[in-house]
Amino acid sequence: MSEPLARRLRAAADQHAQSPDLKLNVRELVQLHGDASTAVLLMLMSALTVIPIAGAGTVLSFAIVALAWAWLRGHDEFPLPRRVGDLTLNETWTRRCLHGLAWTYERAHRWLRPRWAVWSHGATRALWSGWIVLMAGVIFLPLPFGNVLPSISLILLSLGWMARDGLALLASGVVGVAALAYTASLGHVALDLLNSGLDRVRPWLGL
Repeated sequence: MSEPLARRLRAAADQHAQSPDLKLNVRELVQLHGDASTAVLLMLMSALTVIPIAGAGTVLSFAIVALAWAWLRGHDEFPLPRRVGDLTLNETWTRRCLHGLAWTYERAHRWLRPRWAVWSHGATRALWSGWIVLMAGVIFLPLPFGNVLPSISLILLSLGWMARDGLALLASGVVGVAALAYTASLGHVALDLLNSGLDRVRPWLGL
C-alpha cells in the first residue's frame, strides 16, 4: 500500500505546484488515501497536530481519544468527525503535508516489514489504545513543541500496526516515553517558576 499511496500524494503535490492557491482539508487528505481505516486516520490526525492551525491540537486530541476507543473495540473503520474533516490547511501547509506524507510512506515501504508479531497481536489492542489516549493527553497540553514527540509516537504506531512491524511499534513506545519525560521536565520548570513567584509575593501579602 505504501508505495502506490506515496505516488498518489506526490501527484497531488505536483498538482498543487501548478495551482499554488490549492488548499486541502482533512477530509480531502483522507480521500487521497482511499482508506478511512482507524490506523490511517490516527496517522493523519497525529501528523496534523504539529501544524499551526488555531485550535487544531485541541480538536484533534479529542478525535484521537475517540479513535482510541474504536481501536480498543477492534473497529477498522471510523467515521471522520465533521469538525475534524473541515479543518483546512493553508497553501504552504498543504504542500508540506503532501510532500511529508509521501516521504513517510516511501520510507515505510522501504523499511517496514512484518516482524516481532507479538507487538501487533490483537491481544495488545487494549495496551495500544491506552497508549493512544496517553499521547493524546500530552498533545492536548499547551506546551512549546509539546506535540512533536507524541505525534511521532502515534505515527510510528499507525505505520507499525498497518505493516505488522513490531519494531516500529516498540519505537513508538520509546518516542512516547521521551514525550512523557519532556512533559514532566517542563512541568517541573513551571512549578519552580510558580514557587519562585509565590516566594516574592508572600512578603507583600504579609505571609
